[in-house]
Amino acid sequence: MSVETQWLAQSIEEIKTQGFCCIPNFLSPTKLAEVRAALDKHIGSFHGRNNFEGTKTERVYTLVGRDKVFEDIVEDERILALCDAFLEPNFLLTASQAIRLAPGETPQPFHADDSFYPIARPRPMVSLSMICAVDEFTAANGGTEVIPGSHLWSEEKLAGEYRRGEGALDVDLEQRLAGQTVTVEMPAGSCVVFAGNLLHRGGANNSQGPRCAFSNQYCQPWARTQENFFLGIPTEKARSMSPRVQELLGYSIHPPFMGQLSASHPRKALEEGFIPPVMRSS
Repeated sequence: MSVETQWLAQSIEEIKTQGFCCIPNFLSPTKLAEVRAALDKHIGSFHGRNNFEGTKTERVYTLVGRDKVFEDIVEDERILALCDAFLEPNFLLTASQAIRLAPGETPQPFHADDSFYPIARPRPMVSLSMICAVDEFTAANGGTEVIPGSHLWSEEKLAGEYRRGEGALDVDLEQRLAGQTVTVEMPAGSCVVFAGNLLHRGGANNSQGPRCAFSNQYCQPWARTQENFFLGIPTEKARSMSPRVQELLGYSIHPPFMGQLSASHPRKALEEGFIPPVMRSS
């Protein structure tokens, strides 16, 4: 068994059993420097509007459309191999964003990234997420906190007090969940990959500096994506992307015909001079 095959098998098993795995040195020092330089152009344009987004948190949405370095990371072979293990063929990119927690940020509510899909737990995941540390993740600066094994929990174990997509409603439940967390501490350039139905949250930043990361999330080909990349990424921008990234954005077909464009393949919309059939003269 090759090192790559052994790593993949171990990572799949860790996600199956504990709900997450880590990839040390996911980004090379050179690639990490490229990411930081690209983020410097966009960080600061959007601040969280509530406790979930974080009132002391800056976010950059539609990250895949911001710089070529993020396009390349979206189709990283290691991440896609893990998606292949848990998601159906033709899986999609559902979210791509950067997150920077300022000092003084409070913990997020516990949540699961695919909790807004109304499918009762326990259930297979509908999405798979990765979070890459742009700055070192520590318990002090708000490193991601996960609850190992919670991807296997039932609705009953959550005591019926869990609101899809917004976290727990009950303070006592939040405290009970907090007592079961593990902080993902990792150096800059490493990443954590986890099941979309794993309970987790961004921790409190009690340090003196910001904690920056970015996250790409992938979902089943039949699920609606969180971000509408058709509207968020102009056609001329999508046209220049690799065929694999185009597929992840939704320029693809899930058999037999999910995603079709007036009975044609949606990639036709990226052709120069394309005119939607509804706009063509009879």
